[in-house]
Amino acid sequence: MSASRGNAPIRTEQELEILQRSGDLQVCSAAAFCERVAARGLEQAFADTHVVVAGDAGFTAQASLVLHLGPSDPPIRIERFRLGSAEGGGSHGNTDLVLPIQQGGAQALEQLLQGRRLPFSASGLATLQQPRQELETQLSLDQIGAGRLLLHRAISENGVVAISSREGLTPTPWGPVLGPISSALFNCAGAGSIGLTMPGLHGLGPGSPVLVAGTIGWVSGAGAGHNPLVRRSASGHALSPGASCSVEADLHGLRPRWIRACSHRQEGDGLLVAIAAPVPLLNLTVARQAACGNEKLQAPVLDYGVPRRVKPSLGSVSYGDLLSGALQLDAHRLRCAPAFSPRLAAEMVDELCTLLQAARFPLRLPLQGLPQRPALLPLE
Repeated sequence: MSASRGNAPIRTEQELEILQRSGDLQVCSAAAFCERVAARGLEQAFADTHVVVAGDAGFTAQASLVLHLGPSDPPIRIERFRLGSAEGGGSHGNTDLVLPIQQGGAQALEQLLQGRRLPFSASGLATLQQPRQELETQLSLDQIGAGRLLLHRAISENGVVAISSREGLTPTPWGPVLGPISSALFNCAGAGSIGLTMPGLHGLGPGSPVLVAGTIGWVSGAGAGHNPLVRRSASGHALSPGASCSVEADLHGLRPRWIRACSHRQEGDGLLVAIAAPVPLLNLTVARQAACGNEKLQAPVLDYGVPRRVKPSLGSVSYGDLLSGALQLDAHRLRCAPAFSPRLAAEMVDELCTLLQAARFPLRLPLQGLPQRPALLPLE
């Protein structure tokens, strides 16, 4: 069920929806699609596959938890609160709360998802309609009427390789690296990751569905550091972190198997979150980009030993080299390790493949794509 425009076969959203409803939608992981292309050629693999699924499971501290609580009696207008060991602020409504992930929010979220009851204390300024000033109680997930996890940089096109030219351990957003130029961390999986399977994040926009820790989440717009105008390879893949999007997900649908609290000594708390996204193969160009292998995909090497806004670049390396566990950088041979979980990413991809084939996950092309205006504007 495809039309043809010149030499480029075109599939439409409506055709894919019909195939999904009839049980004929052919879905596979991005890794399996690369194997199909190698075995059958691009055109045959495209004909045999309607949607590929890409996934990530990386560490992020760029997240917030929004909680909507019911009123107390007498009512209180919360100004400050503490949930477990986490602290946050109110002033978003009487009992609407925002909890930053870095201020203990990651541990509080993990404990709530495990079914624990956490001590909750709040204070507020007395008003005529909200005379209460103090509140002490306990909260479990069932006692929170509604809540959302906001991932301010949920998906990005590419990652970086972090190294350090300084002596000893240097903290990075993904953990410490040993210097001078002795170890490296990379935060993108290369082929099979969402951003390198879907260059420009062309299939995502406000309202696009993605799978977040086992529940349907929704793209809310451009993410932190969104920069779609980066340099690209001839295939269209970003040569550095490019476009990014923010995502929100219902708190009550998150499954603890695929979301974990993490803590770095210098960088603070964060979350390891598994995310998967469908990539509809609308034409051969999209299929060719999705089939690009690790040897052709590049990541920039940045020196985090220099605490400047623009980190010195030491060139770029292929994901094939990174995934081998060792990296040759000029005269230096470095050990390199992933700052993400390949296992959780693969599990989330398998879960989304199952949901798509069972017609339990919507297939939607974006009504509007991500903006082309960069969000990464420097402060002077």
